[in-house]
Amino acid sequence: MTAHSSVGAGSLVLDAQALYTELLRGVRALRGPQTRLAGIASGGAWLAERLQQDLGLDGAPGVLSSVMHRDDFAQRGLAASAQTSLPFDVNGADILVLDDVLYTGRTVRAVLNELYDYGRPARVRLAVLVDRGGRELPIQADFAAARVALPATQSLALARTDSGHFHFQVKEV
Repeated sequence: MTAHSSVGAGSLVLDAQALYTELLRGVRALRGPQTRLAGIASGGAWLAERLQQDLGLDGAPGVLSSVMHRDDFAQRGLAASAQTSLPFDVNGADILVLDDVLYTGRTVRAVLNELYDYGRPARVRLAVLVDRGGRELPIQADFAAARVALPATQSLALARTDSGHFHFQVKEV
């Protein structure tokens, strides 16, 4: 699915709930019986949590934090995001990493470093809700529910309401 629907003065309209349905379809196709889900904090962790439930998988999904391995740690410092929690053995595991928005690839690189601090998986794949291009590293998603083009002056992030309803926030940076 490709979404390039722009409305008004550069504002992007994306239906996060519809894209989640597409992501669910893609994850069903990617996962095998031994695949473990791990979401990147925070949007990817929300997706992994809902996918775990919607796929009827036992246990909890993993949560991966990029904080300790970011290449811009000196500028950003410690964020108040979730800590890494992997309720399964990483060694030899087939892990599907989930994120809300893939942009430069730097967060995924940091998360891969974090994941390997816990062991050596047999395979790691990436599924994202939105791929917005703009890569600075040779990282790509195995599945993206949508591909959009945004100027570098805008950020795109998944948000959720208290009831768990997904929507996107587009901000000028």
